[in-house]
Amino acid sequence: MTRIRWTRGAHEDLVAIGEYIARRDPGNASRFVAELMDRTLVLRGQPLCGRILPELGDETVRELIHKNYRIVYRVVDVEAHILTVFEGHMLLRPGAIGTRREDDRRDEKDDET
Repeated sequence: MTRIRWTRGAHEDLVAIGEYIARRDPGNASRFVAELMDRTLVLRGQPLCGRILPELGDETVRELIHKNYRIVYRVVDVEAHILTVFEGHMLLRPGAIGTRREDDRRDEKDDET
């Protein structure tokens, strides 16, 4: 079974998304953030189920889609590192994900899904 690890940057993305939604619909903000987190649970049994990130073409960097959000992750051995979460109409920010697997680990929080 694959472990799911959230990087600090991905956690910060979730906080920003929640704060943005809360400005318009406070009751929906925490529910939607929970949906985004729950969407990654499929990676426990199927870490390669997301499509390869088109901007990079690297087979280890993939994405899941939830509504209009992109959840970008990297498959590393028996772990899936959630790297960033952002609106689907936006392009991947330069520097939003590390270029090496070590960058993922350095930026990790201890939280797991």
